[in-house]
Amino acid sequence: MSVLPQGKYAQCANGYRMHYLDVGAGPVVVFLHGSGPGASGHSNFKGNYPWLVERGYRCIVPDHIGYGFSDKPADVEYPLSFFTECIRQTLDAAGVTKCSLVGNSLGGAIALQFALDYPQMTEKLVLMAPGGLNAKEEYFQMPGMQKMGQVFSSGQAVTPEVMKDLFASSLMHDPRHATDALIAERMEIMQKMNSQVMATMKVPELTERLQEIKAPVLGFWGLNERMMPESGIMKLARNTPDIRLVLVSNCGHWVMVEHQDMFNRMTHDFLAHG
Repeated sequence: MSVLPQGKYAQCANGYRMHYLDVGAGPVVVFLHGSGPGASGHSNFKGNYPWLVERGYRCIVPDHIGYGFSDKPADVEYPLSFFTECIRQTLDAAGVTKCSLVGNSLGGAIALQFALDYPQMTEKLVLMAPGGLNAKEEYFQMPGMQKMGQVFSSGQAVTPEVMKDLFASSLMHDPRHATDALIAERMEIMQKMNSQVMATMKVPELTERLQEIKAPVLGFWGLNERMMPESGIMKLARNTPDIRLVLVSNCGHWVMVEHQDMFNRMTHDFLAHG
């Protein structure tokens, strides 16, 4: 029996099937998860989207192509444009014409690309340690990225204990947030994944196009970040026309997990009042 909830499936125009949760009624907020092992929408945002649903929002929480319960084709490459296209087609299937996007890591890069490709659909962006702001080589100089690479290139089995240590040391400042429940969710999805998505993922640097983003942006950055170079968030701050940026102490890569209440309140205030 799955430890994760199953929702709806969108049959996309490109032929792939995307899984997503669709809860609540009101203005649409789309939650876009990151790319780590065993990632899925619910696992990343289970402490956040129900809070907004209770406050009058319709929350759509997809699993990216290659992740969660969505299709995982092994015969394609996974550039940022493919992830973004699948999200757009999922929203088309869900009848969404306007939305705000909340994205962490890879999900932040997808949110930025979505805002560039579909400005008429994009109302606001909430970005937590977004990708797409540095060259690939810079990311792999970060200690969290290096440890993740070592774990998955070692040839050793990734057990729940190995996963828990990886999350506690690389994604989080406070290891207590690497709970057994979280690891169980991630292990379930990791067993379904293939290596193609991580092997062929390509996320271009979007810095030169940030000036084109018309939507208001709320950005979060953990001051104990071990996955993303600090230079990236300064590029976002200096080049995005309409942005407020929150720097969070005692926080790693997952502000929405480590500082859940603050993140929920600030995100709701931004969505409701700008």
